Amino acid sequence: MRRFAFTLYLAAACYWPQARGQWLPITNVTAHLEHSELAGPHIVFEYDLNLPGISANLPAYVFVRYRKIPGKKWGLLSPELLGNRRHEIIESAGHKKLTWWGIETSGITNLAQIEFRLRGIQVARVPAGDFRMKSIPGGGFDESKSQKDPCYLPAYYIAKCETTIGMYADYLHELGPDANGWHPKMADPKRCGLENSDSGAFHVITGRENYPINFVSWYDATAFLDWCGMRLPTEAEWEKAFRGGLYLEGDVSKKMPNPMPERTYPWGNDAPDKDKVFRCNIDGDQDGYPYTAPVGSFDRFNSPYGVCDMSGNVAEWTLDWYDTSFHVGLDGFRMVRGGSWMDPP
Repeated sequence: MRRFAFTLYLAAACYWPQARGQWLPITNVTAHLEHSELAGPHIVFEYDLNLPGISANLPAYVFVRYRKIPGKKWGLLSPELLGNRRHEIIESAGHKKLTWWGIETSGITNLAQIEFRLRGIQVARVPAGDFRMKSIPGGGFDESKSQKDPCYLPAYYIAKCETTIGMYADYLHELGPDANGWHPKMADPKRCGLENSDSGAFHVITGRENYPINFVSWYDATAFLDWCGMRLPTEAEWEKAFRGGLYLEGDVSKKMPNPMPERTYPWGNDAPDKDKVFRCNIDGDQDGYPYTAPVGSFDRFNSPYGVCDMSGNVAEWTLDWYDTSFHVGLDGFRMVRGGSWMDPP
């Protein structure tokens, strides 16, 4: 499954050692009710984000899930009630606040009525501008479009790391015993490691928490990202995050030309196993992993924007349909990018 993204125009390097690829370390979470003459009653969440390396280029995306008690289903707190998506993008560590406006529209008058959870994901900012779209529709099989002009994309954010088994298990736990999205192959301790007991409880095999979730359908991926308030990247967004724009800081200042705008791999053009230095998780166990690897294990070879594992480990869904003039009638297929641990260099 892997990666997710959102853009500011839509309706969407340094790691924390124990949380790489997991939820970010949000601590000391409190909430209090406030009133104002113009905005009425609202809830202010306060928390500490203790993550070295958070910056404007590698910020945190923070979202809130809540439920009315007792026993109601959990839901995502709408970004519109937090103001806008800028309020959820955190560009520095430290003490932070989020404000839930318009609580009376949700029928809430006091804090005793709700339970809430804050979660954070590190993302990478991809600046607006042109990039070279090297893959062509249909994964490169439509020979009528063998050359693409530079493509322009507005700024957007994309997850720095692949979605882990631990993160996906939290999602299933919250949905409860009737959750969709778990498949028997996920119990495979070598290729995944997420078990489902007879009671309907989900259990991550010890040591597998930070490996990427596997065996998810496109619909599973979409449902998980809806839960986070995010979406899959388009194929173009995925590829720009992989290769970088023509100017790495964007087309406004144009001070940092991309030295390899048509690179073959996120790190450049060197083969993944050149000189027996392994730059991603590929077929065979010489890279140290016979199957998948913990996310970020090859972070020395991230993409130009600091996104890890864009080659190898697990293949990644994108938002786009597989649709070309060369392959007429292949309805229902989605584009997959990035290869996996089963692919040769």
